[in-house]
Amino acid sequence: MFDAAFTPRRRAVLISMAGVPVLLSACAQTTEDGGGGSGGSDDGGGGTMTVGTTDKVTALDPAAAYDNGSSTVWTQCYGYLLSVAIGSEDGRPEPDLAESAEFTSDTVYTVTLKEGLTFANGNELTTEDVKHTFDRQLTIADPSGPSSLLGNLDSVEIVDDLTVEFHLKEPDDQTFPYVLTSPVGPIVDAEVFPADAVLPDNEIVAAEAFSGPYNITSWKINELVTYEAFADYQGLYGTPATSSVVMSYYADQNNMKLDIQEGNIDCVWRSLSATDIADLQGDDGVTVHEGPGGEIRYIVFNFHTNPYGEKTEDPDPAKAKAVRQAVADLLDRAAISETVYNGTYTPLYSYIPEGLPGSGTQFQDLYGDGSGGPDADRATKRLEDAGVEIPVQLSLQYNPDHYGNSSGDEYAAVKNQLEADGLFAVDLQSTEWVQYSEDRVSDVYPAYQLGWFPDYSDADNYLAPFFATENFLGNHFENAEVDELIATQRGTQDPAEREALFVQIQDLVAEEISTLPLLQGAQIAVSTAEVQGVTLDSSFKFRVSPISK
Repeated sequence: MFDAAFTPRRRAVLISMAGVPVLLSACAQTTEDGGGGSGGSDDGGGGTMTVGTTDKVTALDPAAAYDNGSSTVWTQCYGYLLSVAIGSEDGRPEPDLAESAEFTSDTVYTVTLKEGLTFANGNELTTEDVKHTFDRQLTIADPSGPSSLLGNLDSVEIVDDLTVEFHLKEPDDQTFPYVLTSPVGPIVDAEVFPADAVLPDNEIVAAEAFSGPYNITSWKINELVTYEAFADYQGLYGTPATSSVVMSYYADQNNMKLDIQEGNIDCVWRSLSATDIADLQGDDGVTVHEGPGGEIRYIVFNFHTNPYGEKTEDPDPAKAKAVRQAVADLLDRAAISETVYNGTYTPLYSYIPEGLPGSGTQFQDLYGDGSGGPDADRATKRLEDAGVEIPVQLSLQYNPDHYGNSSGDEYAAVKNQLEADGLFAVDLQSTEWVQYSEDRVSDVYPAYQLGWFPDYSDADNYLAPFFATENFLGNHFENAEVDELIATQRGTQDPAEREALFVQIQDLVAEEISTLPLLQGAQIAVSTAEVQGVTLDSSFKFRVSPISK
């Protein structure tokens, strides 16, 4: 719970959030030494845990990135005001660095910090750091960062060293406690991080500006990171089960698979191919852990540079929409699911994935053959009625290293499906993640691949970051009606009314197709048989602190 002192209104807010379903599936076993606690001064267990990943980190500064690889690092080393307890089935936020957190009016969310908080460098952690954290997110507003999650934040006001108020633009925001657990929520040291600029990684590490379960003691981006337990961490997760953790970054997932099988590493978190996972499930020396889903794969259209876009040589909104809709008519998600992913990813026909309120079938009903399959005749008529020249020349970009090696096969399948009936000529290209992250927000790609790993278990997280005018995609989609509906659903406490708004929003954006949903997947980790505490839950975050061997 948030606070022992429940007010009637606060109880109503909690009940409303608790009533929001989350995606649930088999969760990995939790051990006693992996549970959340009140913190402690011990250094954790002995030995070193080694974790392998093919994910890529963009930045150590939480204002400068909005990707799963970066967020995974932040989860280990930064403290948050609120977090989700290990093994949680409902994804409800609980106090982490906070002692308590509650709505004290319909537009004020008040957080009280624990006493005696510090960063690993010895600096005190007070409400000055909290205000600095969120003010700089809004000031920097990095196009590759998560500041769009703070769209409803008006101001942060310090009451005293331990009490801070978040003043919101719209009342009764059901999502704000979740936002504090998200990638925009890591608390940074005001004495280290500048108010108006991103801080380089090496300066953050040198300054030991961390307040999470671990301190970073060595850093070589996208090669090797070493974590050591932070003895003075007082947050939700308590003393780490293993005091020293090394995260090793692989360029080749085949090498990572071989290393986990041979016991050269203890655990793997992202990304193995569907074939590799199936193979490892039959290996007695390792354990495959599956947790709640929520990951989605989709195509983004840039409204300035996609065919007939606003900044092209022949801008025409009607033609541009027809092209995007024709792409939707031609895709065969089921074929991609089976041939590329062996069913480990399933077809996604709405923006909100199956299992959350508001999930629907807009892209099954409105496009293709009406049952999820492609329909070339429908696409042809759509293009001809709009006066679009056939074949449509479409530049499509994908990333080969961030979402796993299967991305190449996935987008080769997309290209083949679009070109099969001569309606499109697709120029398919790939770029590695660090450059990709810069290019996609610089109008370089007319259409491109992205994946989404939810920030928190609420359906709003599949709508606001994508379709609010100031969205993280930077793809120039704007719709005043959608903006208004997104704000309205945040302040709607009745679950049925809120779900109806989710559907209404999706109906509108499914017509425009600023993004095109493709697939939905689950969380997967692999460990050697002697490893305990791997927990994939509805926080949608991978934490190393409960893992031991």
